[in-house]
Amino acid sequence: MVGNVRPRLSILLSTVLAAALLGAPTVAAEGLSPDRQFARDVYQELIEINTVTATGDTAKAAEAMAARLRAAGFADGDVQVFSPAPRKGNLVARLRGSGARKPILLLAHIDVVPANREDWSFDPFKLTEQDGYFYARGSGDDKYMAAAFVTNLIRYKKEGYKPDRDIILALETDEEILDSNGLGIQWLLKNKRDLIDAEFALNEGGGVGLKDGKPIRNSVQTSEKVSLSYLLEVKNRGGHSSVPVKDNAIYRLAEGLVRLSKFSFPINLNETTRAYFDRTAQFESEQTASDIRSVLSDKPDPAAMSFVRLAANPAYNAQLRTTCVATMLEAGHAVNALPQLATAKVNCRIMPGEPVDGVKATLERVLDDDQIKVTQMGQAVLSAPSALHEEIMGAIDKLSHEFWPTAAVIPTMSTGATDGSYLRNAGIPTYGHSGLAADITDIRAHGKDERILVKSFYEGEDYLYRLVKTLAGGT
Repeated sequence: MVGNVRPRLSILLSTVLAAALLGAPTVAAEGLSPDRQFARDVYQELIEINTVTATGDTAKAAEAMAARLRAAGFADGDVQVFSPAPRKGNLVARLRGSGARKPILLLAHIDVVPANREDWSFDPFKLTEQDGYFYARGSGDDKYMAAAFVTNLIRYKKEGYKPDRDIILALETDEEILDSNGLGIQWLLKNKRDLIDAEFALNEGGGVGLKDGKPIRNSVQTSEKVSLSYLLEVKNRGGHSSVPVKDNAIYRLAEGLVRLSKFSFPINLNETTRAYFDRTAQFESEQTASDIRSVLSDKPDPAAMSFVRLAANPAYNAQLRTTCVATMLEAGHAVNALPQLATAKVNCRIMPGEPVDGVKATLERVLDDDQIKVTQMGQAVLSAPSALHEEIMGAIDKLSHEFWPTAAVIPTMSTGATDGSYLRNAGIPTYGHSGLAADITDIRAHGKDERILVKSFYEGEDYLYRLVKTLAGGT
């Protein structure tokens, strides 16, 4: 028996090491199949690496996902991590196909916005499963897609799947700051374009909408608003607070912001938003459906478009027009001194095709105070919509009907911004399509207690597994 200890110990250590490399859980979640347990493990590992854009470590997250891919048998040359700056990482991996067709690109960002522990009911950087939900920062935006793509690429490899085209995975950094430092998708396009060049890309931006638990729409994001911010400044000579004057920088700025809060840009529909409202009307109440039809008509009823009717829905209002909203405010330098400077930052989401310069001019007109200086922050990233590709839309429509028979496939314009705009400008048509189902009234991305349905996580991962296979072809 003593003579058998060393071989048995060696076998045991080998088994443990293999399990660790492949990400096998030490304790399996109750009732999960091996595939689902593996998907959960990848997701949890990615969630629990802090990748807050400014302070976290996306390089660590990229290396962790690369280790899983290499452990699954991907060659070193097909899994590469690039770190263009400290703590910044981008992963590019490739499942090689026959080369009969141009590759497909799967894109997901791995950075997240900040989350303060004191604001949350849970630790935002630990995966918490409770009451049928996964809670964590990045649980939906965008580590669900990143984890699903990594999991599925490994599943394809294990199956010996040989697609008709290469499947490329890119996990990139700094999306949450619109890649303003050029370290994420822009760096990849500039320095490694050959590694990510593709016929088209799948990205975040379109999910499955649930209303009262029923799937009503499966969105395909083909375009997005232009995100652009402006700095508002009022300067004043200041003075001692014991001798106040009427000309107060804070008051001037505040009065201008109140005027802005009462202003609405004109309605400006495009091909995508018209199709969105046309297909959405069937799921709405009789009054809302009537209002939608009125807005789509040649002679819209002003009452239908008002902020007590259709525009009262923030999601619908954002699809109807350009929006500008104050998001940050700062003023003064001492409690006993009159303010010498008052500033605000206003974030605008501009409808595609609208002149950017016109937005600045509109802000100046609405603020109606020549002492409020308006300065554009950064440059606008403009991009043309991606065409509704017949093969892609056909595959989505067919598979969506299997998973969510009651949901209509609807092209959408994202009111938020994604890195899809950079890909579109680089000649890679991009479609925001996640397969993640969520209540249309419970959107928590970037907010407190961000969460996704546990059921939707597994369902969406399986949907993307099948959709990518359908689009990639092969055997």
